[in-house]
Amino acid sequence: MSDGGFRHVPVLLERVVDLFAAVPPGCYVDATLGGGGHAEAVLASRPDLRLVGLDQDDVAIAAATRRLAGFGDRVRIVRARFDELGAVVRSTGEEGVVGVLFDLGVSSPQLDEAERGFSYRHDAPLDMRMDRRRDRSAADVVNTTSAAELARILQRYGDERYARRIAAAIVEHRPVSTTTELADIVRDAIPAPARRTGGHPAKRTFQAIRIEVNEELQILADALDQAVDLLLPGGRAVAMSYHSGEDRIVKERFRLAESGGCTCPSGLDCVCGAVPKVRSIRRGGETAGADEVAANPRSASVRLRAVEAIGAVGSDRGRGVAS
Repeated sequence: MSDGGFRHVPVLLERVVDLFAAVPPGCYVDATLGGGGHAEAVLASRPDLRLVGLDQDDVAIAAATRRLAGFGDRVRIVRARFDELGAVVRSTGEEGVVGVLFDLGVSSPQLDEAERGFSYRHDAPLDMRMDRRRDRSAADVVNTTSAAELARILQRYGDERYARRIAAAIVEHRPVSTTTELADIVRDAIPAPARRTGGHPAKRTFQAIRIEVNEELQILADALDQAVDLLLPGGRAVAMSYHSGEDRIVKERFRLAESGGCTCPSGLDCVCGAVPKVRSIRRGGETAGADEVAANPRSASVRLRAVEAIGAVGSDRGRGVAS
C-alpha cells in the first residue's frame, strides 16, 4: 500500500479485519493510524463502523487523511499520542468504543525517510521524534544523558549485551550529531566477533534510543488500560508488538484486565471481589505466517494479542491467564 510517499504494508491485515468482523456496530479507534492501511481495510469490511484515528506523526496524518477521504464523515483523525485516546474519544461524544487497534513501534516510511534520523542506514541528523512538535530528540538523549543512564536505556529497551561499553564510547565521542556517527561509535564499541552475528551492530542501540525519545514503553501500559476501559461489551482490543518489551507490557495489562486484578491464590475460588473486564480471544501471541514474512519482512517479529470485553459475571471469574 502507498500514499503520497508513505509506503507501508500493514502487518497481519487479514487477521485484524477478521478480529473486528465480530464486534458490534459503533465506533472503533486506530490508536496508531500510520498511513491508514489497517483502517481502510476495516472500514471497507464493516460499513457499520466509524473510526477515530490517532497518530502523532504529521506525515502519517496527511497520508491517512488522503487514503481515508472516501469514507467521509465515518472518519475522524486526530494528531495525538496513543496515551491520549481516552480524552480524544470523550471529545467526540462517544460513550464507548467497539474496538481499539495498536500497531506498535516504528513504521517503514519513518525508517526509510532519511531526514527523520530513525535509521542507521542513512546519514542524517539524530532526531527520531515521531511527533516533531516535541522538543527532545535523539541528539539530546545521546549528548546529555549520563553513561550510567545511557547503559540502562540500552539494556532495558534494546536488550543490548554491550550496553556499558557502548554508553561509555558514546560519552567519550560527544558531541555526536548524525546517525552515521552514532552507528560507527556503536560498531567500534562492540567486540569484532559479535559484530558478525545478529544483523547490524547498531540495530539495538537505535531501537532503544528511539523508544526513549518517544516514551513508547512508558506510556504503553496506561494506553492499554484506557483502551480496555473504553470497550463496550463485545468490543475488542488488539495489540501488535515487535519486540519483547512491548509484548511483555501488552501481555501483563491484558492479563490484569482478564483477571480483574484478582489477588487470590491461583487455583482457588475468588473471594477478593475482582471482576474480569475481558477474555482472551486466543491464548498466547499470534505470529505471521511464512508467506507474509517472505512478502513483508517487518512481520517476522510481530506478536498479536487480542481481548474481548465482557459484562459483569458475578463469581464466575474465568481465571485463565494469557501465556
